[in-house]
Amino acid sequence: MKKIGLFPGSFDPFTKGHEAVVHNALNLFDEIIIAIGVNSSKNYLFELEKRKNHIRSLFEHETRLRIETYSSLTVDFCKEIGATHIVRGLRDSKDFEYERSIAHMNTTLSGIETVFLLTNQEYAAINATIVREIFKNNGDISLFVTNANLLV
Repeated sequence: MKKIGLFPGSFDPFTKGHEAVVHNALNLFDEIIIAIGVNSSKNYLFELEKRKNHIRSLFEHETRLRIETYSSLTVDFCKEIGATHIVRGLRDSKDFEYERSIAHMNTTLSGIETVFLLTNQEYAAINATIVREIFKNNGDISLFVTNANLLV
């Protein structure tokens, strides 16, 4: 059976930490699907198409990866596309505490297991919310986001 990992998030923006998690996940799974969740009640800083194109630019030579968008429950989307696992990156113990509850709920709802991958230590401090604030205040986000120029 093919192991397919779904890496869900808003990826507003897709940081170097996210990028590292995907590279690590590619060592474990036959295929990775980066799933950009779309929530009509949420205000995003970067447009969906720019986020998709940005992520695509980072993995343009990776044949075992694709980028999708979804607006349903993550576990429902997993079933729809045949994902066998959910992949989540962890920066610290706070992330773990938050993600563990969601993972338990997802497993209860669907039987789909979540795999936690530690973010590379050099990216552990990168937080998309902080990166957005830096960007909003005309700061340089290129230290935290590869190919950041594609988001502008």
